[in-house]
Amino acid sequence: DVQLQASGGGLVQAGGSLRLSCVGSGSAFDDCDIGWFRQAPGKDREGVSFISSRDGTTYYAESVKGRFTISSDSAEKTVYLQMNSLKPEDTAVYYCAAVYHEYVRDWLLDYEYDYWGQGTQVTVSS
Repeated sequence: DVQLQASGGGLVQAGGSLRLSCVGSGSAFDDCDIGWFRQAPGKDREGVSFISSRDGTTYYAESVKGRFTISSDSAEKTVYLQMNSLKPEDTAVYYCAAVYHEYVRDWLLDYEYDYWGQGTQVTVSS
């Protein structure tokens, strides 16, 4: 089993930065890759970024490339999402999610993920 706790959201002006954290626990956490998703009001949930705990491979949605950086600290069982140059359109609830290594086919598909954190609100004012 895996438990995830997301934190770090808040209110920031456009152009500002935030760092989200996703702390994992549970016996299976080390067998999982982690994705960050977000959902804005009235919109579908979308993939933001992904990191493989097996080899460190990372992926980003086109809308955040060059602005967001995903990283992990395996000793702390924590995955970070550094968000720079934030825009009002980045406003959403951000979730971290875990998927077992061997089950990943397309990191953007939220239904592939087995475990979800509770979400943290990010609001970017213009």
